[in-house]
Amino acid sequence: MKNLVVLTGAGMSAESGISTFRDAGGLWENHRIEDVATPEGWFANPELVHSFYNQRRMQLMEVQPNPGHFGLADLESHFNVKIITQNVDNLHERAGSTWVLHLHGELMKMRSAGPGEEVYDVHSDKMEYHYGDLCPKAYPMRPHIVWFGEDVPHISYATEIVQDADILVIIGTSLNVYPAAGLLNYAKKSTPIYLIDPNDVKVDSKSVQLIRKGGSEGVGELKVLLGI
Repeated sequence: MKNLVVLTGAGMSAESGISTFRDAGGLWENHRIEDVATPEGWFANPELVHSFYNQRRMQLMEVQPNPGHFGLADLESHFNVKIITQNVDNLHERAGSTWVLHLHGELMKMRSAGPGEEVYDVHSDKMEYHYGDLCPKAYPMRPHIVWFGEDVPHISYATEIVQDADILVIIGTSLNVYPAAGLLNYAKKSTPIYLIDPNDVKVDSKSVQLIRKGGSEGVGELKVLLGI
């Protein structure tokens, strides 16, 4: 099977009702990015940060994968599909995708703030965390999210995956957030690239085939182009 690599951003989950976009005022769900998505915000007010991600987690439980998510899962019958996502939701997994790399962390996981940085799954019996909740080693727990100003630990692995792609698909990302935006540059020159987005996304490469549609419609058109 050919290797089909998919890079997804916030637009992939927008149709499901996940609001993760930063608007023109620099807000995320009416919160300043600096207050809820930076190490400085965490140290200044960890209870606020916990509250913010508790709310995002509850929101996630109220939405469902959209046809675009299911369409990507269906592609596994025809390709070796690997999804690299900038999203922190679990909608790809819930739709049935079996290989997903989260560049920016996961809402449904918590991480120890201790030196081992152990990661723990969030279960339905404890969906909310607060300042004072400790990991088994007695260190504070923090959201398993890559905040602004932090290194993206899986970016090198993501680069290797893109380099091995026979087909590269980009869905719902402005290609403005680095280092993820730079992944496009690691694809082989012979690799066909499809970009699915209803907005006008600027790309340098002339080899990119634009599909000016939302994720769900766009994945449907992609299947036709791929002969499925």
